[in-house]
Amino acid sequence: MRWQAKRDTALPGESPALLDLPGGRKRRRRFALPPHSRRFATLAQIILIEKATGLVLRTRPLTETSLIVRWLTPALGRLATVAKGARRPTSPFRGKLDLFYLAEFTFSRSRRSELHTLREVGLLDTHRALRQELGWLQQASYCAELIEQTTETETPLPEIFELLRGLLDTLGRRAPQPRTVLAFEVKLLGLLGLAPDLAQTRLDSSAKTVVKALAEQDWPAIARLKPTAAQALEVRDFMREFLLFHLPRVPHGRDAALQAGRNSNR
Repeated sequence: MRWQAKRDTALPGESPALLDLPGGRKRRRRFALPPHSRRFATLAQIILIEKATGLVLRTRPLTETSLIVRWLTPALGRLATVAKGARRPTSPFRGKLDLFYLAEFTFSRSRRSELHTLREVGLLDTHRALRQELGWLQQASYCAELIEQTTETETPLPEIFELLRGLLDTLGRRAPQPRTVLAFEVKLLGLLGLAPDLAQTRLDSSAKTVVKALAEQDWPAIARLKPTAAQALEVRDFMREFLLFHLPRVPHGRDAALQAGRNSNR
């Protein structure tokens, strides 16, 4: 049955708003709104559009024509949207939704699930350099998976957003290096309140110095670090054990991300 908005007053030429019933009783008559007024019947019908800036963490097909896009945003944290028709050749989303694209987008919230409807996308940065070196893409993908595994959905993550954005800007400027991944792990754990207490570890003093530098220095300074092979291996193994202590599992892409760069010609 089709729903129609109602009103309580009569228009000129209509019968009175109060109907006479047997026994002297009266009942208020309900009138259907004219067609051009129905869209204003209730505020509950208004679709609220929200705007955000985000990085694409992951995409996957939903149907033959639609795509699920998972975002990392500073104010709204991680959220998922469905881009209806995005896989069609003539879609307005075409060329705007891919891994690690930075964009401004609008969406309407779903009342029944955490999968919202994507409406418009405006590209800000595609991080094109990541697609020129497999090692950069492997490292970025691992770090994105680590964020997904350690954070909740739709919770503000401004510092983690800036951490990933800084990493993506750094990766395309220098050859892939394992210390970039280790630095991301240390910095992310620090933002989550899980920074290792170096005084309580069995790390060698020189390895502790490396971990401290990874936690405190910015990306250009980290790129200039020159840990020895022994220090790098000790920090690598320590961080793996530390992650396993706090997480159900370490994302499967870690080994490939740390291995990246050894075969690079850059």
